[in-house]
Order: sequence, then C-alpha cells, then structure tokens
Amino acid sequence: MTEKQLNRYRIIQNLIEGNLKPCEAAKALALSERQIYRLKKGVESEGVSFLIHKNTNKKPLHTFDDDFKQKIVKLKKTDKYKDANFKHFQELLLEHEDISISYNALYNLLTSNGIVSPKKRRKSKNHHIRKRKSRKGMLIQIDATPFEWFDDDNKYSLHGAIDDASGEIVGLYMTKNECLHGYLEITRQMILNHGIPACVYTDRHTIFRSPNASKVSIEEQLDGKIINDTQFGRAMKELGVAIITARSPQAKGRVERLWNTLQSRLPVEFKIAGITNVEEANEFLLGYISKFNSMFAVDPEEIQLAYRKIPDDLVLDHILCVKQTRTIDNGSVFSIHNRHFQVLKNPGLPEVPKKSKITVIISTSIGIKAEYQGNVYEVINFIKPKKKHETKQESVKSKYTPPDDHYFKYGHDKFKRIYFDESYEEVISVLEEIFLSKYA
Repeated sequence: MTEKQLNRYRIIQNLIEGNLKPCEAAKALALSERQIYRLKKGVESEGVSFLIHKNTNKKPLHTFDDDFKQKIVKLKKTDKYKDANFKHFQELLLEHEDISISYNALYNLLTSNGIVSPKKRRKSKNHHIRKRKSRKGMLIQIDATPFEWFDDDNKYSLHGAIDDASGEIVGLYMTKNECLHGYLEITRQMILNHGIPACVYTDRHTIFRSPNASKVSIEEQLDGKIINDTQFGRAMKELGVAIITARSPQAKGRVERLWNTLQSRLPVEFKIAGITNVEEANEFLLGYISKFNSMFAVDPEEIQLAYRKIPDDLVLDHILCVKQTRTIDNGSVFSIHNRHFQVLKNPGLPEVPKKSKITVIISTSIGIKAEYQGNVYEVINFIKPKKKHETKQESVKSKYTPPDDHYFKYGHDKFKRIYFDESYEEVISVLEEIFLSKYA
C-alpha cells in the first residue's frame, strides 16, 4: 500500500472505533461525508483491501504490447526514418507503415528509449507579428534557400513561393544555385495554377532589384534619371504585379519559416522516394505541394480571390523570359553573347526591315526568338564566314628554355593539361550563360 492509502485506512479505522466524527474524517481526507460513509462500510465488510483500486498492477486494455513498441523504435532507428522529426515520423508511419499512434504516445515511447528528435528547438525571439493578408493572391512571398537536400554533401537551391493569406505553397523549383531561371519557374507554376497575384514580396537580391537603385539621389530622380528594371522586374511590370523588397529576413518571416519546415521534411521524403538528383526532385515537388498544403494551409479571412485570370492574348513564355534589344544587319542577322542568329521570314507576318531594332526573347521553354512590333519570329543559328587575312612572315626568334630548377617551371610536369571541347549547341550555350552562370 502507498502512504496515502495507509493514511486513509488509519482515519477510517479511527472513525469505526468512534475516535473521529464523520465530519472530521471528511475534512481530513478532503472528501464529502457521503464518501466517508461509503469507505467506512467497505472497510467494515472487506477490510483494508477495499481501499486498494481494483485495477492496481493490472495492464490497461488499450495499452500497446511490447512487440508493437519495439517495431516502432526499430523503424525510427532505420536509415529510412532516422532523420524525421517526431511529428513527421507519426505521419510517415500512417502513410507508409499503416501504423496509427497519437503524438503524445509516440513522443513518450521514443524519448523513453533514448531517441531525441533531430529538429532542434531554438529559443524564440519576440518579433512584431504582421497580420496575414485577407485574400489569397494579395501578397506572395518568394525566396530561395541552399541546403543539402540529398545525401551527397552537395547544396542545391530550392526556390519557393507562399501565399501570405493562406500559407499555401504556390510554387517550388530546385536548381544548382539561386538564379533567375528558378524564380521564373515558380512564377510560372503560380500563374498557371492560381492566377496573377497583386504583389510579390522579395529580398534585395540583384535578381529583383538593380544594385544601382539605392545610388540614385532624390535630386537625380526629380531630374528624370531612371534605373532600368531587372529582367524579373520587367516581367512583373508586364504582368501588372508590384514588387516589395524586404530589408530583413524577419520581414518575410512566413517564407523563412517555410524553409525550416521543408529542410526538416523534404530530405526524408526524398530518401523514402529514392530521389537523388534535381530533375527527379522537381517532378516530385509538383505533387508534394498539394500534400503540404493539405496539412499546413489555413483558410483566409475572405473567400474572394485577389488573383487575376490570364488574359487570352497573353503568351506567358514571351513574358517570363529574358529580353534584350539588338539591331539586325542587312542579312537579318543579330549577335548575342558572341553568337549569331538569323531572323527567319514568316509568310503570315510582315518582313522585318533591315537595320531594325528587335527584341530578342530568350526562354528556357521556347529557346531564342525575335520580336518586332508585337510579332514573334523564329531564328536559326548563323555562322558568319571568317575574313581572310594576309599572313605576315614572322621573323624566326630564338626560343629560350628555362632550366629545370626555374621557379616558374617547378611542378608543371606533375599536372596534366586539360582541353575543353565545345559540344553544346549555340542556343543551349546562350541559355546557360544567361540563366545559370551569372548567379553561380
């Protein structure tokens, strides 16, 4: 018997012997007099065993058996689930193992077996909480985060867009580095699946904002000095989308918290699905967005949407691209990134005049095209003939060979000479230079 039960027995025994009144016993045990009479009657008929609960030392009917507990512990220690936090592990057990268990029971089971959640809890700081926007599409927060998403010690940048009103992910795309291509792709996903938003909230990366924008004084602005938009800024202006640039990560905290969640969950999801590269990851992310939103999205304050429908005459590939101005020569040829292309004649469109200025459209979806007065023309690769130059007879000069111990020559024979073979097509080379190498 416990000390509490022994104390109760002594008081009831004094009551039976007449040493205590029922009201005094009730006050001592913090019970009603009705309960005191019930305990007195039970002890008189059954003795001290009446005070011991009938389920003492009995296993509850709803408890888990030892084999079931050991199965869950073993699953958590496997390479498949070891990196999942406790909440995510609970969801994965139901999804992949058909095991249903409450979070509290799972937490107590794992912690009692010395398993600690891999998700670290930092001490929270007090920040001003900005109220969510009232309607979907009023504000979209976009950002990118580098992380080791696969088990190969290499970091890749995941670009994402999240609706401020509902917390829904509206776009996810992964590339090697944070780049214009990644942001254009998540914008494409958002517009095709939801519509054109009213505003996007970004950081102050040069993809969104020209580095010269902060250098223009008020006097220069009054004099009419204009800083050209970035390619992303130009695309948003054509779509009628405003850009707000944040001055700190905390200002766009919704997308920053999204990265904490995805960095904890996606590596485990990739491992379970056997995904090891960027191409497979982007295919997986298209379906994962709806799964994530079903668990974490909330209902907005208002039902009406702030997204705008795509106009019928709008060609998205002609906006979500890079546009540069060039002048064609007499043969309808223009150069871009040290390569030449020729504008083709289209029977249904007017011919582009010689020496005209054209807009070159460069997109990962449609390649390279030329635009003139609202009409879009196909282009082909053009190789200009090389000019012949008279070869001058050079005077023979004596060649100096430095000795083997010369400090410029030391160690050169230990390394093999590397040659690069230009095997990519011209269009692919231009796309890589514009969309990838600039932000590497």
